[in-house]
Amino acid sequence: MVLRSILLFALAALLEIGGAWLVWQGVREHRGLLWIGFGVIALGLYGFVATLQPDADFGRVLAAYGGVFVAGSLAWGVVADGFRPAATDYLGAAICLVGVAVIMYAPRGT
Repeated sequence: MVLRSILLFALAALLEIGGAWLVWQGVREHRGLLWIGFGVIALGLYGFVATLQPDADFGRVLAAYGGVFVAGSLAWGVVADGFRPAATDYLGAAICLVGVAVIMYAPRGT
């Protein structure tokens, strides 16, 4: 169940960050409506992927996904835009991913 959840978080990040990047490229880099359209489609698909998480608590899933989004956004910037994170960026992303693990996968008494 944990592996499935992690894979769904990765897919959600790919769709959301990739979709936002496509919209950014379409608008800010003047690549046109096709880029924007594909971005909007990817962003819409992201919304559906989140519903596939094994945990049924919307707040928990989206809170944890926030940490995945932070780390994934930095990674996307490195791969797609040549962004060079500072050591503090890596530290912040690591802290976020620890938060994801605590929120989603730590044992609960309930």
